[in-house]
Amino acid sequence: MIGKRALLRHLLAGAGLLIAAASPGWAADTITVRIGFASVGSDNRQFSGSSSAGVAHSEHYLDRELSDRPDVRIEWYFFKGAGPAVNEAFANNQLDFAIQGDLPEIIGRANGLKTKILLASGAHAPIYLAVPVGSPVRKVADLRGKKVSIFRGTNNHLAAVKVLAGNGLQEKDVQVINMDTATTNAALTSKDIDAAFGNFPLAGLVEKNIAEIIYTTKGDNPAYERHSTLIGQDAFIKAHPDVTQKIVSAIVKAARWSSDEANREAFFEFSARTGFPASGYRFDFSNQELKYRNTPIVDASIIESYRVQAKQAKEFGLLRRDVDIDGWFDRSFLNAALKEQGLVGYWQEYDASGKPLTAGQ
Repeated sequence: MIGKRALLRHLLAGAGLLIAAASPGWAADTITVRIGFASVGSDNRQFSGSSSAGVAHSEHYLDRELSDRPDVRIEWYFFKGAGPAVNEAFANNQLDFAIQGDLPEIIGRANGLKTKILLASGAHAPIYLAVPVGSPVRKVADLRGKKVSIFRGTNNHLAAVKVLAGNGLQEKDVQVINMDTATTNAALTSKDIDAAFGNFPLAGLVEKNIAEIIYTTKGDNPAYERHSTLIGQDAFIKAHPDVTQKIVSAIVKAARWSSDEANREAFFEFSARTGFPASGYRFDFSNQELKYRNTPIVDASIIESYRVQAKQAKEFGLLRRDVDIDGWFDRSFLNAALKEQGLVGYWQEYDASGKPLTAGQ
């Protein structure tokens, strides 16, 4: 039976990555900070789009923030295996931070990973339901008995299950096939599946007249939204709070730039370095303010969303145990960055019920 380390090396090799499975990065004289994205660009391009952390990476925000710390080195990793692969890396002490979605983070916590959630990067994201052009499937309820692609273990997974439930279906009522983005696109193109739940890359198939999107969570129940955050190893954060602060501050600066409507097209062009077309990101953010999607604020609404999702993940059979999220969120670094950069109140915050808490600016 293949061991955890061997399995992880196999996953990373498939993504074209090499991570040393030696001692943790904070143990050496030179501090190597290993940051992972639970995503990867088209054809394994080492970029991630549609988030402030993606901008921080592609535009070297962290390098500038750490210019006075020559003892600190940043290494970036991108995971084709998405959230589950990131959890494997965390479990093997091969990552210090990651930008990861809500469900895999909850699964990691359920399995004993010692982490802290520090800020949002990729909040309030929708999902889409796509079918091949000409399909008789016209609404979610039509999926009963159909072959449907869902990338299991990712934050698309729980969102899709909630959408099914909201339309009178359970996961067992459809033939779920576990597929990543590239495999899903190929299967839709060849019509080997009847439908797929996914995110912005599906827009590329629509442009090519291969698929059509028949449903989106955008404008539907906010409880169906997906959230991604910057999550860090508790041990690293405790050992290097100064470095952690600089990382958070850099991403907050990128979030401020990414929230400015004057930068909307530039934001999409930066995201397109993934190899996915800018038009897909443009579609994904249509009818939504950049400030809403690119907020770094982990507010009461997001925390409550995690609390509810932890319960739902168990109810829907995605987890076998209860998950306590109390003490998991640490806003101290975010609050310090907001104060230092004069951004207190810049982003709208929401209470646990989703109602505006402050007026914003």
